[in-house]
Formats: sequence, structure tokens, C-alpha cells
Amino acid sequence: MKFPGSVLVSLVLFVAETAAALCLSGAYRAAGDRMWQWLTLLFALLPCALVQLSLVFIHRDVSRDRPLVLLLHLLQLGPIVRCVEVFYIYFRAGRVEEPYVSITKKRQMPKDGYSEEIEKEVGQAEGKLCTHRSAFSRASVIQAFLGSAPQLTLQLYICVLQQEITAARSIFMVLSLLSIVYGALRCNILAIKIKYDDYDISVKPAAYLCIFMWRSFEIATRVTVLVLFSSVLQIWILPVVLVNFFGFFFYPWILFWQSKSPFPENIEKALSRVGTTIVLCLLTFLYAGINMFCWSAVQVKLNDPDLINKSQNWYRLTVYYMLRFIENAFLLLMWYIYKTDVYLYVCAPLLVLQLLISYCMAVLFMLVFYQFCHPCKKLFSSSISEGLLSCFKFLCFICKPPTSTILTDKAEVKCPENTDEARSSNKTIDSQKGISHQSVSSNA
Repeated sequence: MKFPGSVLVSLVLFVAETAAALCLSGAYRAAGDRMWQWLTLLFALLPCALVQLSLVFIHRDVSRDRPLVLLLHLLQLGPIVRCVEVFYIYFRAGRVEEPYVSITKKRQMPKDGYSEEIEKEVGQAEGKLCTHRSAFSRASVIQAFLGSAPQLTLQLYICVLQQEITAARSIFMVLSLLSIVYGALRCNILAIKIKYDDYDISVKPAAYLCIFMWRSFEIATRVTVLVLFSSVLQIWILPVVLVNFFGFFFYPWILFWQSKSPFPENIEKALSRVGTTIVLCLLTFLYAGINMFCWSAVQVKLNDPDLINKSQNWYRLTVYYMLRFIENAFLLLMWYIYKTDVYLYVCAPLLVLQLLISYCMAVLFMLVFYQFCHPCKKLFSSSISEGLLSCFKFLCFICKPPTSTILTDKAEVKCPENTDEARSSNKTIDSQKGISHQSVSSNA
């Protein structure tokens, strides 16, 4: 049975970040910065409440009549209780023989064009551990993008305004960045397991390293760009954030309305239509929060029974990173134009170059992951290099003017020469006609 290390990492990051947020908010209160105190508490406690709700919803504790567990969740102690339960199940699993087991069938990765199907016995303890791992993975994603990402942006913004980085704030920012990167990593692993659920998947350490580097460069660059832009154009950061957020929030709904599919009713039997709508809105809310800071490996598809798009779309990936690179470059250009005396001792061109190179490094690690380290790369209908090549060909085809316009322009260019030639030929014909007419009259 696999050691539940992901559960332990999720709990450590959750507890450490929450404790650091409470300590930092106390420091803001002592310094008299009430606004920073309340914003720090808001971005710390709101994701905590959402994490508790997600754990209760996944484990269906409301319908199972577990009042003590619900009380502990209300006291924000749910993840700690769940982690204790996970390790109790893990260490007790081998001692007691389980009367009931279930058999699951998984296919192995194809070798030489063949894929074998294997059967595996799964006991109740392993099934419970699998449910706990899945719940903690989803909780880590919620904690990362609805709490840690806004928190990191806020603390870095405060550092820029106060021109000071305290020890407590630097520790807190490092914890927030690790939480975001870990949440993005879990999002990648969740996407792989959901898309290739029929296969027995094992992720190698090289794949984890590539994802970690890819997400670290991408998220750190994105947060820094947003903070730099907001420090010089405070009013204009609001439209940038709202356009990004609501664009990604409504995108799955627009695709759902265009497909004219029936309203999904199979999310949870106990939920009414209103409850299902709330769950779907929370899902798209999280999807928008993820795409604000990095590429969401899990693509929401509301007309699918699993609510996930299982196809590998290289076009959408290419368009996202191209538009995001252009947006980051534009925001950095605005910061460079309107920068204030706060950045007097900062080499602005070098900082802009470093940030753009960092984003390119993120794209490079992403390409390495999909090309060489993805555990299911043998199942791709086309590799990412082929997909990107076809994307660039398509973009070049769009940007290239049509051939009919080029031929028309060439014809217009050649038109004066043709008219001169036509006039000269007409004069020759007229002169020949005049000579023949004179000869006819003289004969007469």
C-alpha cells in the first residue's frame, strides 16, 4: 500500500501557512496597519472555510450523521482530523484481514503497440485511502489558488509600497509560493489521472521535477508582473483582473450553452437543481482563479458527465501561453513607462528582461514535460512538437493575406505598362488601316 505522503504535505502546508498568516496579521495590528491586517486574515480564513466544505462534501459527512467530525470542521480542524484518520487506516491496514475486496481492471502503458489489462484487488482500507488522497488533492488546489495566490500578491505588493521585506513576511511569501506550486502540481496529476483513468499510471521523479520548475517560473513571474503593474497604475489593475477572471469564469458556460446539452443532474443525487448550480459555479470560480495565475491542466467541460474535458488540445494550450506572454509584456511595458521614484535604484530594463526570460523558462520546462516526461505520452495522438508546429502553421495561414489579393495587386501594378502597350498596338493597327485605305482609293 502506498504511503500517504501527499496527505502529509498538504496538511503541513495548510497548517504552516495559516499559522504564518495569523502571526503576520498580529504584526500588522501591532503596527497599526488595520487594512493589511484584515486583508491578510480574509485571504487566510476564506480558503480555510472552503477547504472544510470541500472535505465535508467529498466524504458526504452530512448524510452519514457524523456530528463530531462536522463540529471539528466548524472549528477549522478538519484537515488535521482527516490526516490522523488517514494514518490510522494506513498503519492498521496490514494487521486485520479484510472480509471484502473489490477487483479493478487497469490497462498498462502500451509496449510495442500492445496494451495488457491487469486485475488488482482493492481492499476497503486502500479504497478509503484513495478517497482521502483525492480529497486532500482537491483541497490543496482550493487552498493554493483561492488563498495562497491572492495572499502572495498582497504581501509582495505591501513589500513594494513599504520598500521593506521583513523576516516574517518573507517566510510567509515562501510558504505561499510553495503552496501555489504544490496546488498546481496536484492539478496536473489530477488531470492525468482523470483523463487516463483506465490506465495504471506511475509518475516518475523527473516528471515531478519538470512540473515543479514549470509552475515555479510561471507563477512567480505572473505574480511579480501583476504587482509591478498595480504599484504604478492602481486603478487599471482592476479591469485587468476582472477581464481575466470573468473571461475564464464564463468560458465553460458559453461552451455549455452553445452545445445545447441538458443540465447536468448526476453530480450528486442529494442535490437539487439550485444546489447543482451552486456547485458548478464554485467549480468554474476555481477554474477562473487557477487560470488567472497559470495554465489549468484540468479543463472544465460542463456538458461532460465527469465535468472534465479529457481530450488533449494543443491549440488551446498554445493560444493561452501566447496571449499570456503578450499580456505580461504589455503590463511590463506600462510599468516601465509609468514607473515612479520607488524604483529609482532598480535597473528596469534588466528586470523586464529577467521576467520575460523566466516566463520563457516556464514554457521550456512545460515542453520538456509533455515531450519527454509525461507518463502517458505514448497515448498522445500527436506529440506536443507536432501540435505546436501545426498551431504555428495555422497562425501563419491566418496572418498571410489571400492569394487573390496578391494577384489583384500585381495586376494593378502591371496595369500602366499594359495600357501603354495596348495604346501602341492600337496606333500600329490604325496606321496599318490608314495605309490600306489609301491604297484602295488610289486603285480606284
